[in-house]
Amino acid sequence: MLLSPWSLALGVIALAVLFFAFTAAGTAVRVLRWWDPGRDDARQIRLESEIWLTSALLQYSLGFAILSLVLFALAADAFSAVIVGAMCATGTLLANPFGVPALAVKVGGIFLYGYWIVLHRLDVSVESYPLVRQKYVYFLCLLPWLLADVSLQTLFLADLRPDIITSCCGVIFEGGGGGGGNLFVPADPAQLLTLFYGLFVLLVGWSALLRRSQQQWLRQVYGLGWVLFGGVALMALVGVFSSYIYAMPYHRCPFCILKPEYHYVGFALYGTLFPAVFCGVGVAVIQWVQRPELAAAVARLERRFICWGLGLAGVFVALSSAYLVVYRLVGGEV
Repeated sequence: MLLSPWSLALGVIALAVLFFAFTAAGTAVRVLRWWDPGRDDARQIRLESEIWLTSALLQYSLGFAILSLVLFALAADAFSAVIVGAMCATGTLLANPFGVPALAVKVGGIFLYGYWIVLHRLDVSVESYPLVRQKYVYFLCLLPWLLADVSLQTLFLADLRPDIITSCCGVIFEGGGGGGGNLFVPADPAQLLTLFYGLFVLLVGWSALLRRSQQQWLRQVYGLGWVLFGGVALMALVGVFSSYIYAMPYHRCPFCILKPEYHYVGFALYGTLFPAVFCGVGVAVIQWVQRPELAAAVARLERRFICWGLGLAGVFVALSSAYLVVYRLVGGEV
């Protein structure tokens, strides 16, 4: 599969990301060794020019690494047409031991890569560049994750063969004993939905509390609440809402909703849920880089994160719930 158009596209992105990453790693070492904003000698001036270019290129390359998740999911779905037993991306990802770990690392990369970009944007918002060292230390810590991302993707594509017999999503996510449970839903669906809607209402109320208080611990709890909401929302989407989208009681799959026969609604659902959680958790993350000179920028970004997070989560809740409501109104029952 390495010579397919999907694999070649993913490979080109991976090579470009690695090239800029290793270039940035060299800059990071020089920054940690020589960076001194109080000096104005030739070396400091060259370093300032270097970090401007390197940081800009790294920002875009990490952005492409985030977007490669979409391409990876589309590629997995396309490969399902030639793999025995696969009906969607689920079967493709289970065709070898590297598929699911590669997907998990890419999903984690949304947050890890994205927060480096946030850190960079905060840094360049102030003339003194107060976060230069911190963002390059963070990048060096991030480099192993980036290497794991590219390595797992390459191993997955290299080990993918048409003659592999795999399992379809109907087997992996089937209801347990006809009771409506599946791999993603350890609780009763009614309890899961109660927790899902309850957490959303709690986050809305908590955000109002943040506007009236400057306590840092409130923001850390808010971030943890978004982590919990993200996990519960994924379980609710796969275990409850997906069967209403498919209009089939025991069809529960996180990937079939990306298909054209379901109007690509999965892109809208995942495209609102993941950014919403990113923004919500980001409220807590940016508190760790508080500096006097960054106070205004952090406060401004916090307000945006809160508004964007709640707005996107509201769209996700409304869109996923609409399928349940409409299906019930037309007489269906799951």
